[in-house]
This record gives sequence, C-alpha cells and structure tokens, in this order.
Amino acid sequence: MRNYDSSKRILVTGGAGFLGSHLCERLAEDRHDVLCVDNFYTGRRANVANLIGRSNFEIQRHDICFPLYVEVDEIYNLACPASPIHYQFDPVQTTKTSVHGAINMLGLAKRVKARIFQASTSEVYGDPKIHPQTEAYWGHVNPIGIRSCYDEGKRCAETLFFDYRRQHHLSIKVGRIFNTYGPRMHPNDGRVVSNFIIQALTGNPITIFGDGGQTRSFCYVDDMVEAFVRLMKTPDDFTGPVNLGNPIELSILQLAEKIVDLTGSRSKIIFKPLPSDDPIQRQPDIALAREKLGWEPKVELQEGLKQTIIYFDDRLSRNNGFS
Repeated sequence: MRNYDSSKRILVTGGAGFLGSHLCERLAEDRHDVLCVDNFYTGRRANVANLIGRSNFEIQRHDICFPLYVEVDEIYNLACPASPIHYQFDPVQTTKTSVHGAINMLGLAKRVKARIFQASTSEVYGDPKIHPQTEAYWGHVNPIGIRSCYDEGKRCAETLFFDYRRQHHLSIKVGRIFNTYGPRMHPNDGRVVSNFIIQALTGNPITIFGDGGQTRSFCYVDDMVEAFVRLMKTPDDFTGPVNLGNPIELSILQLAEKIVDLTGSRSKIIFKPLPSDDPIQRQPDIALAREKLGWEPKVELQEGLKQTIIYFDDRLSRNNGFS
C-alpha cells in the first residue's frame, strides 16, 4: 500500500452527488488521483463538470449494488439517496444500495487492502429520546415505517463495517452525518434548506410541515468535507462512529424566517401536517469529533446560507432553470 502521507488513488462512490462532488473537488485539489463513481440517480454530471478534463480525475457510471473492480488506496462510500423524497421513491433499491453497496465496497477494500469510509447518518438515531445525541446512543427507530429503508439500511451498513473490521481486520472509518447544506444541493430533494430558498426566491409560500417547532442543526458543506478528510487520516485504532454536524440548534420556523430575511422575499409561511416518523429534535454531540479530529464547524449559518442562496439564485436566473 502507498504511504498515507503521499498522493493516493481514491474512490468516491456517489461522487457526483451533493457531498460527493465537494469531496472529489477537495481530494483533487489535494493532488490525489480521484475516481468518481455514480449511477446518476440523484447525482449530476454538472456537479463535477469543473473537474472533468483534469489529469487526476476520472468519472465512471456504475451502481455499487454490483461489484466494482478497481485498484485504489482509499474508498469513501457516499452512494445512497439521502433525502426522503428520493429514498422513498424506490425503498427496496435504497436498502439494496446501503446493504449490497456496503458489502461490495467492503469486499473491494478487503481485496486491495484499502482504508474505507462509510457515510452513515444521524438517521441511525431515528426519533431520538435523548438530546443531544451521543455516539453511545443506540437510537429509537421504526423498523417498518416509510423512512426505514434509509434508517435501517444505514444501520445495517454500520453493522457490516464493524463485522468486516472484527473478522477481516479492515481499516474502517464511520461518520454519522447530520444535516448538511450548501451549493449543489439537489433542488428537488425536499430538504428544508433547498425548499425554503427556492420558495423564497420564486415568491411561493414557504411550506413548513408541523408547527415549525421541530429543531435541526445545519452544517455547511465545506466544514463537513473537512471532517471527512480528517477522519480518514486518524490512526487505524480509531474507527468511529463519530458524529459530524453542527451542534448549534434552531427551529424550522427560525430557519424559514432567516431565509426570508436573507433573500428579501415576500413569501408567506404556511403550515402542513408533519410526515410520518419525522424526528422532532436532531442535534449532535460532537465532543468525540473535537477530541479525535480536532474538528468543529467554522462557517456561520448566516454566511453558509448566503452562499447557498447565491447558488440557487444563479441557477434560477439561467434559461434552463433546474434542468
């Protein structure tokens, strides 16, 4: 294997998605050879258009539910639709992507002796009964609900990662990602940040599900990518799981009001019934990330939202809109 301090061959699954494209960009800028793999279910080639043509970047259409035979030093496994609209559209495929995809990527890592990162999620905590959530919390998840394909798929993927670690001595890293936002978010993914910004910019009513009192904490994408890179560089005896997110909590109503203010929109806020199994509170305890990674978010919500608004405003102003 190559030395971890030198240039590496790195595979990023889901590399044309929101988080994946930013990670590919960071790794390419760090002079690694990057292989971006995506089936383009939610990923977009436009997300990595600025990298195409670079000598240290390659893109390949592939579904990780099927084996992949490449030679790499590190694997970042980000492939899986992550928004309720997309992962509930084909829930069986969502579960397959999490489970079969994990098996295939772990098998690849075992064969080539690569270090492998799993993009897990705060959804493993379900609708939590403790607040904020620590990594020691086992969660409160409905195994048969409409969100279960994603929640339980990611929980099973974590199981597989740790079993491969115990059985095959694989070098693994597991990060539990909390709400992340920024440029290149999918405009139709149903997440509150993109939804609210698009509604505000177009003058449509801003839709809040429930009374708006449910809380979230939002991490800007650049901070999240920094956490990924730092986690991958930790010593082999630190596997995670580790919470990655912003511990500053705010209500959905507060977020909507902030976006209305930043966009100067005249959109009205309307309320609709809360979807099934939607968690009431979600806030990470990041003490472990601070200790092991020396990491915490740096980008203030106000600044991150401004950058995200600029991105969506630019896309809206183009003739092709969000096509």
